[in-house]
Amino acid sequence: MDLLLWITIGFIIIGFVVLISMKKGMESLVVFIKTNPEDEGNSSKAKSVILWIWSAVAWGIVSMFLVGRCFQNYFG
Repeated sequence: MDLLLWITIGFIIIGFVVLISMKKGMESLVVFIKTNPEDEGNSSKAKSVILWIWSAVAWGIVSMFLVGRCFQNYFG
């Protein structure tokens, strides 16, 4: 098997594990921010949730690129 295929599979699996493990914590942060809108620490909590969303989007884009490259290598 090709190294690109192993990198793609590893990247996708590790990304899923990280996203799923952090999902519950991010949900609780969103609930905390919604229930305590006047809290002064909400800004940093909101930034961490936004950073998590952006990193999930970046992970998805890179995963799609890697899958596309694998298809191009094997079928193109």
